[in-house]
Amino acid sequence: MTRCPLCAAPAPHPFLRRDSVPVHQNRTAATRAEALAMPRGTLALCACPACGFVFNRSFDPTLPGYGPGYDNTQSLSPAFAAHLDSLARHLTEVRGVRGAHIVEVGCGQGDFLRRLVAYPGADNTGTGLDPSYRGPVQDAGGRLSFERRLYGPDCARPADAVVCRHVIEHVADPLALLRTIRAAAPTARVFFETPDADWILRQCVPWDLFYEHCSLFNAGSLADAFGRAGYTVTGVRHVFGGQYLWLEAEPGPAAAHPAPGETAALATAFAVRETALVAAWRAHLAQLGRVAVWGAGAKGATLASLADPQGVLIDFLVDINPAKQGRYLPGTGHAIVAPAELAARGVRHVLVMNPEYRAEIAAMLPHGVALAEWAD
Repeated sequence: MTRCPLCAAPAPHPFLRRDSVPVHQNRTAATRAEALAMPRGTLALCACPACGFVFNRSFDPTLPGYGPGYDNTQSLSPAFAAHLDSLARHLTEVRGVRGAHIVEVGCGQGDFLRRLVAYPGADNTGTGLDPSYRGPVQDAGGRLSFERRLYGPDCARPADAVVCRHVIEHVADPLALLRTIRAAAPTARVFFETPDADWILRQCVPWDLFYEHCSLFNAGSLADAFGRAGYTVTGVRHVFGGQYLWLEAEPGPAAAHPAPGETAALATAFAVRETALVAAWRAHLAQLGRVAVWGAGAKGATLASLADPQGVLIDFLVDINPAKQGRYLPGTGHAIVAPAELAARGVRHVLVMNPEYRAEIAAMLPHGVALAEWAD
């Protein structure tokens, strides 16, 4: 990839390169041998100085798979469930998404779409599309339907509102996705949620940079993408402790392309810090002794790959998702266990991957197991 996929400016030199990284962060394995054999790729992240878009110039879209076995469910967490409830309330009460047919692109297991359809008095119907969906194809008395496939021109359909949460960062050509939605639902309002690249870089969170996320935005580049696809952006704000961007738009003429912001400068500073930070983690893990990491999702998988690729410093990962328990982490082969197993396994410290979950995790820890602080 020699040009920015968003603005077509010449691609700059990558500010971050990781070779032979696991291409899956949310697909676990049945055995450790299978986990170690999962495919790998190159992460070569560039920050476009012209528009602020961050992309993996070495991304191979044929490598990641989002079908059966892929699981990025987060709604089992009370903190994240509260976030979904807040978004559903905002769409219904503030944005007036009522009596509408809602299409959710990349609906996962349908947790958010179900909230929008079940919201009291909303009278909504919905269609969710996701190749990893495992539930019934019809639900809520026929008001909900699900299709187990990727969204694209072959399955695009009309809608009053389109919701897409934590999908666009997985798409190497985000403009193609947005233009497909624009053509299929020409009058629909759209609501997108995606990680904020500036938050990741400013906070220096290396485990938020991984292969599945090949396209990352700041507020300006996200608005720019929608403008180029034929939308008028009505708002972009931060949600979930500032970690995510929430964009709202409607069909219409685009505003002028926004300035690129400070993403390129933040990327340069991040590159200077990352190597020393990973070294500090490894030393810290060694000092902690018996330690577990809470969360066998993308963050936990990336931390393990960076700081403990041989599987000798982290005893195991803990996850509240029953579908991941008893399985193994992609790339490193760390075991994934249920919270109830912590007491019997002899660990003394647990590392929390996301501060938004810290309070609820602390409440689940057995006596004698403490939350460990991060090295910096």
